[in-house]
Amino acid sequence: MSFNTFGHLFRVTTWGESHGPALGATVDGCPPGIELSEADIQPWLDKRRPGQNKNTTQRQEADQVEILSGVFEGKTTGTPIQLMIRNTDQRSKDYGDIAQSFRPGHADITYHQKYGIRDHRGGGRSSARETAARVAAGGVARKVLAALVPDLRIKGYMVQMGPKVIDRSRFDWDAIDQNDFWCPDPAVAAEWEDFLDFLRRKDHNSVGATVEVVAQGVPAGLGAPIYGKLDSDLAMAMMTINAVKGVEIGEGMAAAALTGRENADEIFMGPNGPEFSTNHAGGILGGISTGQDVVVRFAVKPTSSILSPRQSIRADGTPVEVVTKGRHDPCVGIRAVPVGEAMMACVILDHLLLDRGQTGGVRGKIG
Repeated sequence: MSFNTFGHLFRVTTWGESHGPALGATVDGCPPGIELSEADIQPWLDKRRPGQNKNTTQRQEADQVEILSGVFEGKTTGTPIQLMIRNTDQRSKDYGDIAQSFRPGHADITYHQKYGIRDHRGGGRSSARETAARVAAGGVARKVLAALVPDLRIKGYMVQMGPKVIDRSRFDWDAIDQNDFWCPDPAVAAEWEDFLDFLRRKDHNSVGATVEVVAQGVPAGLGAPIYGKLDSDLAMAMMTINAVKGVEIGEGMAAAALTGRENADEIFMGPNGPEFSTNHAGGILGGISTGQDVVVRFAVKPTSSILSPRQSIRADGTPVEVVTKGRHDPCVGIRAVPVGEAMMACVILDHLLLDRGQTGGVRGKIG
């Protein structure tokens, strides 16, 4: 299997399977001299870690990251950084019944069609367990960004669960870290709790979600037209996250309902440079960052692993009724929040390094 690497200069290769002995990431292109330890990465993995509350999978993984290379005396050397996370709570027997059948909504059938072989234990490489490696790599990216762009901040949160959407008039940044859903609307978070509890315990079902990730303090000038646009790389990065089926930048699909006057962000000269009246563009114009907040949203489909019986076929083509046992997220969007943050960090750092290589940080004068 190829295509396990993303990034241009800051390159991340992930490896490992859901029920293998370990998984991890090889991070190449990290600048030298950056202070880095496991303690810098672990908080982000803790944010994504399974089994923390009743609203996520009850698989118990410590997700302790180990740095195997690329750091000497507490600083990056500029050589590849090898990150490893050991799997400690696999229950492969839960998947014995689907070894010869295909779960509807999963990658089981496409992996079999493409490769003629698949790891049925938890989905193997197609499992969302792979995203732990991305979060670890994102921890490295955040540490580098903190050194190069100290004012840059990245924050993700859920804005929708199934049909239930946040009320943006109640948006509270401080509330995001105070509930199980990374939700900025405390009132709707309470509704989500009851809704998800019903789906999980009584309906044996799951639900999709929408996650929004915002990067504040992104310098203007990142991104390279035509085929190295910042937004195209962000869209690709978010689409590679397991279960993501759609990505929006800024106004996204809603821009189709706007007129030109409504959509165009007016520009004014402020005391420290250009300022914009609105941010329908999501902080990116022509594939290049404007200096405004970079805003990305992605839609996560409902978890396909549910206890409700679904019709499918076996590898020999005969019909079968599939009930997926095991421990699964009733709404995978919850733990997708730190994954989206990690991918944002990796892409922005990659483009920051690309810009330094291409322009040396030179900018056109305004005012």
